Amino acid sequence: MKVKNMDTTYWSVDKNVDNMENYPQIAQAADLLTKNEVVAFPTETVYGLGGNAKSDDAIRKIFAAKGRPSDNPLIIHIAAKSQLHEFVVQVPATAEKLMDHFWPGPLTIIFPYQKGSLSDGATAGLDTVGVRMPAHPVALAIIKKSGLPIAAPSANQSGRPSPTSALHVKEDLAGKIAAIVDGGTTGVGVESTVIDCTSEVPVILRPGGVTKEQLEEVIGEVRVDPALTDTSEKPKSPGMKYRHYAPDAPLYLVDGSREELQEFINEGKKAGLKIGVLTTKENAAFYDADYIFACGERAQLETVASSIYEALRSFNKADVDVIYSEMFPNEGVGNAIMNRLMKAAGQRVLKK
Repeated sequence: MKVKNMDTTYWSVDKNVDNMENYPQIAQAADLLTKNEVVAFPTETVYGLGGNAKSDDAIRKIFAAKGRPSDNPLIIHIAAKSQLHEFVVQVPATAEKLMDHFWPGPLTIIFPYQKGSLSDGATAGLDTVGVRMPAHPVALAIIKKSGLPIAAPSANQSGRPSPTSALHVKEDLAGKIAAIVDGGTTGVGVESTVIDCTSEVPVILRPGGVTKEQLEEVIGEVRVDPALTDTSEKPKSPGMKYRHYAPDAPLYLVDGSREELQEFINEGKKAGLKIGVLTTKENAAFYDADYIFACGERAQLETVASSIYEALRSFNKADVDVIYSEMFPNEGVGNAIMNRLMKAAGQRVLKK
């Protein structure tokens, strides 16, 4: 489907407004969704590009605007658990516990899907469907006002860093979508955790805002899809095979000390390259590079997660030739950070 150039309406909404559902901009955004247009709106993770999950036309518009591969299924966003019965065959007991504990919030649950109840494009022809209830008041109000299940991938050009502000959405999608609702910057900063509850032992397909440890506190044993760490494994979800979040310049993760990372910087400078470094506040003053972005504090990995996409996008504006990044512990939210960085780097890791 060819994307026609259109006027993209831009609304600013205060997420603290009372009676949010009847706020004029919310009502107008919901009206566009009922007319099968696509609208970008904030969630607590990243900005989403929403469309009527029941409409083939709306789903085609989402894929066209993003340039997203058609075999990559979309996550369905709802405002009430009762909406599940429209398109889910059954709710496993583990899923019920997770919904009670983490919804609304940054957790996507995979359910068995009732074929034909949504657009085939939204589920990529699978017999399962991923669903979440966002915690952001603007997202919830828009979904509730529309009365629809809303398919909403991240509101960015496919492959680029995900958007954590309305400005990021404008950079990627202005002229390609009907409207953008600006509700301020997002909080978590990385996408939702995706957990498959259709198997006996639930499986994490994507680490995100809810950690494995937090999930296990609620439902016991949780496994991690081997494809998350072993690229030779076939991913359970089609979307796991694609490169995501990449800045314009090649990104390399450095498995080593600060001194070893600086050696790579020095070698790049000798080759006449403009070097960028992704680090944290604790280490920023150590490096001698052309552009340095400190994305939060290593002692508080949540702060790194909340600004990782802003960091990756900032390197494009700095016009660097190559980017070197520190690595982070693969524990807690660090799993989500490393998952995003490894995808952005195309699995490229350097060691001395």
